[in-house]
Amino acid sequence: MSGGVDSAVAAARAVDAGHEVVGVHLALSRMPGTLRTGARGCCTIEDSMDAQRAANIIGIPYYVWDFSERFRADVVDDFIAEYSAGRTPNPCMRCNERIKFAALLEKALALGFDAVVTGHYAKVLTDADGNRELHRASAWAKDQSYVLGVLTTEQLAHVMFPLGATPSKEEVRAEAAARGFSVATKPDSHDICFIPDGDTRGWLADKVGAEQGDILDRDGAVIGQHEGALAFTIGQRKGLNVGYPTDDGKPRFVLEIRPKSNEVVVGPREALAIGELAGTKYSWAGIPPLDAATPFACDVQVRAHADPVPASAVLRDGELVITPVEPIVGLSPGQTAVLYVGTRVIGQCTVDRTVSAVPVGAHP
Repeated sequence: MSGGVDSAVAAARAVDAGHEVVGVHLALSRMPGTLRTGARGCCTIEDSMDAQRAANIIGIPYYVWDFSERFRADVVDDFIAEYSAGRTPNPCMRCNERIKFAALLEKALALGFDAVVTGHYAKVLTDADGNRELHRASAWAKDQSYVLGVLTTEQLAHVMFPLGATPSKEEVRAEAAARGFSVATKPDSHDICFIPDGDTRGWLADKVGAEQGDILDRDGAVIGQHEGALAFTIGQRKGLNVGYPTDDGKPRFVLEIRPKSNEVVVGPREALAIGELAGTKYSWAGIPPLDAATPFACDVQVRAHADPVPASAVLRDGELVITPVEPIVGLSPGQTAVLYVGTRVIGQCTVDRTVSAVPVGAHP
C-alpha cells in the first residue's frame, strides 16, 4: 500500500473477494521527507500515514517493511551506474523487477502468503491450458502493463491486480470516496520517486560530478563544448553549446552520449530514427514463443506512455533482436523494450544497442 488511491481500492477489493489481506507499506528511504510536494515523490511519512488510515477503514492489519537498503542497491545505485555508462535507465522497471515483485514477493511467500496484490492497471488472465498471462488493462489510457513487463512466469503465479478491468481512474476515485478513503482525491505520483524535486540533472551532477567535454558531429569533428555529458539525453535539442551552424540551417539533436570519453554526438533529427534494437537482458512473461529463434510478429513499446509499434523479434546469438516495421525515434540504450501480441505482454529486454536507420554519410 503506497498511500495512494489505487492501492487502497485494490486492497479493499481483495478483501471483498474473500481473501485474507494484510496491508504492507514499503519504506524505501532511511530519511524520507515528512511531506510530499504535490504529485512529486512517494513513500514519504505522509504516504505511510495515508496507507495506514486506509487499512484501518478496510479493517486489515498494517505493517511497514524496511526495504531501503535493497532499494538503494538495486534501484538508486543501478540508476547512477546506468547513467554513468551513458544509458537511460527506467527506475520504475527496476523497482518492479527487483523490489515489489522480487524482494517483497520473496518475503511474502516465505511468511506464508499466497500472492502480492498491487494497484497496477493490468490483467492476469489464464489460457485454456491453465497458463497465466499478463495483459493490458481495460483502460488503455491508464494501462501499466509496460512497467510490469519485467515479471516472469514464476512471479505471475503469485500476483493480483484487482483494478485491471476497471474502465477508468475516475471510477476508482469515486469508489474510494464512497468507501471513505481520504486519498480519494490525492494526486497521482509522477517523476522519479527518489528525486522528488524533479531535477534529475542536478541530482546526477551531485552524485557523479560534471566535467567539460567535446560535442562532436557524426563525422567526429569537434563543434562545441559541454559542461557534463550526463546532463544530456538522447533526442535533446535545447541547451547545446554548438558554435557552428548546419549547412541546411536545421537544428541538431543529441544522438549519442559517450561517458568514457566524455563526448556528446549530435546530428540531424532524421538520425534519431532507430531501425533495430537489441538486448541480452531479456525475460518472458508467461509461456515464451514456441520458437523464439525464428522471427515472430509482435508490437514493441519502448516507453510507458508510447504507442506500440508493429515489429518482428528473434533470439539471435544471445540477444533479443527487435526490428520495428517503421523506425522508432529517439530510443536510447538502457530503455526497456516490451513486446506484445495483441493485449498480451510476451516479454521484454533492456536495450543494449541500437542501429540507426540513417547510416553516417547518408542524406535522407
